[in-house]
Amino acid sequence: MGATDTVLLVVLGVLALVFGVLVFTLNSMARVTFSLLASLVCVGGVTTVLGLPYLGVVIVLMMVMEMVIMAVFMIAYMMNPAGLMPMSMLHNQRGALAIAGTVFAALVAGIFLVPWPDRAASRPGDTTFQVGRALMAEQMLTMVVLGFVLLATMVAATVLATHRGRYDRFGDDLDQRPAKDPVGGGVGR
Repeated sequence: MGATDTVLLVVLGVLALVFGVLVFTLNSMARVTFSLLASLVCVGGVTTVLGLPYLGVVIVLMMVMEMVIMAVFMIAYMMNPAGLMPMSMLHNQRGALAIAGTVFAALVAGIFLVPWPDRAASRPGDTTFQVGRALMAEQMLTMVVLGFVLLATMVAATVLATHRGRYDRFGDDLDQRPAKDPVGGGVGR
């Protein structure tokens, strides 16, 4: 790893930590969502710099889509306006601090106490192919089916959450002019 990679690794790591801390210090769900997105994009960058570009791009794409969907649903369905009302992301602070400290100590102890294996063979030439094959070789059908199921779930949740369809304001035969909009004081009321 060269000097540029090292600097990039440090910068992305620090940014990931800063945005991760902001997740617990900001006071609205929308801001927290985008802070978490920025942190996870930095983690994808770190993964890419460490030599796994396929996995890094998958992390970035997956997190961007997940956080955007979460933001859209918050704006559409939360009781407070767009998740921007002040709130606290900290709950049970003492318990959470105790659990986090214990897990951190166990992980650090694991780093020093576990006997790390030596590399038996040389590094494979194309790590992107290796990761893609490991992720998709036997599981391609599962991944495709899961993709369709998730898409169908999102569409069904949106359809079930709305109490009227797109053309309901035009009547059963779509011939009612002007449209009778049940929301607000629009035309035709």
